[in-house]
Amino acid sequence: MNFESIRDYCLSLPMVTEDMAFGEDHLLFRICEKIFACAELKTADYLTVKSDPEDAIRLREQFADIEPAWHWNKKYWIQLNLNGNLHDDHIKNLIRKSYSEVVKKLPKRIRTTYPEIAEVTAEV
Repeated sequence: MNFESIRDYCLSLPMVTEDMAFGEDHLLFRICEKIFACAELKTADYLTVKSDPEDAIRLREQFADIEPAWHWNKKYWIQLNLNGNLHDDHIKNLIRKSYSEVVKKLPKRIRTTYPEIAEVTAEV
């Protein structure tokens, strides 16, 4: 999956914004100001996404192209090698799960005010 496809997919999710708060080498995708994905732009080789801690362990053991995320809390964040053997549908699913992990932590009033974000989390 290439960078433009990842960007398009992330921005297709409800209420997602993007910024470069970490500098011009990293593009961040956020839901309600909370990061759910970080794309490395310099080489466009990696995407960092949030994961449930148990899923993170299982995914790292199961897939060689999923590693602990560099410079992120390795309990919750995984790094996807975009030049590896991960299928596009699998990458999209991990992005959606990351989005859902962040949405679960948002205040209830935000989740109820914006039902479109709850729809994405229900699909995961």
